[in-house]
Amino acid sequence: MSTQKGKIGVTTENIFPVIKKFLYSDHEIFLRELVSNAIDATQKLKTLSSFGEFKGELGEMNVKVTVDEKAGTLTVSDHGIGMTAEDIEKYINQIAFSGAEEFLAKYKDNANAIIGHFGLGFYSAFMVAKKVEIRSLSYKEGSEAVKWECDGSPEYSMEPTDKKERGTDIILYIDDENKKFLQQSEIDMLLKKYCRFLPVPVISGKEQEWKDGKMTDTDKDKVINITEPTWTKKPSELTEEDYKSFYHELYPGQEDPLFWIHLNVDYPFTLTGVLFFPKIKNNFEITKNRIQLYCNQVYVTDSVEGVVPDFMMLLQGVIDSPDIPLNVSRSYLQSDTAVKKISGYITKKVASRLEEIFKNDRADYEKKWDDIRIFIEYGMLTDEKFCDAAMKFTLLKDTEGKYYTLDEYRTLISTNQTDKDGNVVYLYTTDPIAQYSYIQAATEKGYDVLVMDGQLDSHFIGLLESKIEKSRFVRVDSDVIDNLILKSERKTAEMSSETREMLSSLFRNQIPKVEKSEFIVSFESLSSDSNPVLITQNEYMRRMKDMAAMQPGMSFYGELPDSYNLIVNMESPVIKKISESAEKELAPSLAPLNKEISENNNKIKEIRDGAKDGKLESDKEAEVKALEDATAAKRAEEEKLINEFGSNQPLVKQTIDLALLANGLLKGSELNDFIKRSVSLL
Repeated sequence: MSTQKGKIGVTTENIFPVIKKFLYSDHEIFLRELVSNAIDATQKLKTLSSFGEFKGELGEMNVKVTVDEKAGTLTVSDHGIGMTAEDIEKYINQIAFSGAEEFLAKYKDNANAIIGHFGLGFYSAFMVAKKVEIRSLSYKEGSEAVKWECDGSPEYSMEPTDKKERGTDIILYIDDENKKFLQQSEIDMLLKKYCRFLPVPVISGKEQEWKDGKMTDTDKDKVINITEPTWTKKPSELTEEDYKSFYHELYPGQEDPLFWIHLNVDYPFTLTGVLFFPKIKNNFEITKNRIQLYCNQVYVTDSVEGVVPDFMMLLQGVIDSPDIPLNVSRSYLQSDTAVKKISGYITKKVASRLEEIFKNDRADYEKKWDDIRIFIEYGMLTDEKFCDAAMKFTLLKDTEGKYYTLDEYRTLISTNQTDKDGNVVYLYTTDPIAQYSYIQAATEKGYDVLVMDGQLDSHFIGLLESKIEKSRFVRVDSDVIDNLILKSERKTAEMSSETREMLSSLFRNQIPKVEKSEFIVSFESLSSDSNPVLITQNEYMRRMKDMAAMQPGMSFYGELPDSYNLIVNMESPVIKKISESAEKELAPSLAPLNKEISENNNKIKEIRDGAKDGKLESDKEAEVKALEDATAAKRAEEEKLINEFGSNQPLVKQTIDLALLANGLLKGSELNDFIKRSVSLL
């Protein structure tokens, strides 16, 4: 053939800027595309040979990537089917006409993993090259070698050339902005990233050895990839060690995975892969880019949001599907219907596998539960279908270290832990050490206490309450033990309003300042051997604050101070002693003050009740203001008397500090004062 010149068949002359800016997000993708095309050409020849349509010797069937820094070139070579001038005209000059699509249509039942069916892949070379050459010799008998050349504009040239070996060389003259792609280390890194599991050996440079004090090239070619990765094999062909070895190939230096799920489906889409459950070191260690997405063993991305459900970002491993195209954006992946079907299948398969592991070896499943619990809870909170499936294999652990399914645990506690309204009450602790005294009180009463100390548990508890009919979850320190599971109406302490007000002021004034905390004093008639003072935390507000710590949208709750109930046990001998002493010492002084306050309040009420349309005349308004000021002064006088009395009553301080100490709220100088007071009381 003579030298031919022409224009590439495109509808616009702006095709190259479009390729550079929009088709591929990363320039480095060019190497994946070119190597994939070379693999494609190699696989095609293998398929033709198996059909008897190519009768020659296959020879070495590999792909070679060569860096020539001096010449400024990067070459991708194969020994595949090669191209004639007509092939180049058809498949290169007519952009987006895919050779692999046509080939697949003809050999769809037997084609050997054809990768390159994307049409535009070759042109990604122009993202990094100022000029690209193709040198190719077709496998067809009598073919003439051809050279094609283009500088990134629509013009190209094509002419005969000398080439002895069958196959194709793609020679990139790297432009000034992308000189890093002339470094062997950079190319090896990209090949390892994108091509480490391709089905044909990919050679890049030479193996090295330590010689004469430095690393030196040997004569042995360096093969970058593993041609038959674990996920391409049948599970029956693999041992436990095979899976672990593959895991460490993917994630060097990590501990062995807990277990794995081998994916293999061919209808209604094709999908293979292996997903691993890693040991999660932190309570909620979500690291993105754990799962790698492949298309026919070609790396696509490790940003798999939308391809796998959000909760599976905790897993690691590989998913491979030819139904996921290589050159698409993440937004396309997230909206593609085929991808959504794949996501749904993976969810179903993971749930099914977890249930299978649970049924087949429950003892082993229980050993691993604490490591996989975060994954299952996250899945249940974010995926309704997974949640419904997981209700069968979700476990609850109690303070004795025993594990129960949801149904088993409800059966265990329903007799003893059902309240007067018919709700089964699930008691739980978030910190078995800090809440030990409350757990002890509960177990002494015959109750069982769950350990719910995970970072997601405040959310997970709410989910379980919505899923389990007639159930309530109550933290073991949220109230006194007699009130956690009410069997009858709540028992209140009998006392006069004056006594209640006096004792309330007495205890409130002696509570030390605890940062970002406030206390509400209340009185209960508990058993005489219960603690004199107990501190509990409102279940609802505490749960809201826990959730606020993880959800920015709930920051309102996070800013609120911690609210505690300081409960005074009126049946305690110590409290009775304090109360009797207070009545004896304070009553004579407080009685006249209380009388004046009462009289003032009655006068204020009388004046306000006599106002027309609720509006007071100016003289009456002044009278009310004077009475209110007088009342406030008397109350201040009362507070002063009570506070002076309390400051000289070490038992008041001691009972409060003991309760604070039991809840980890007594610190600093207050703790030091408590120790000194304890010694003096001894």
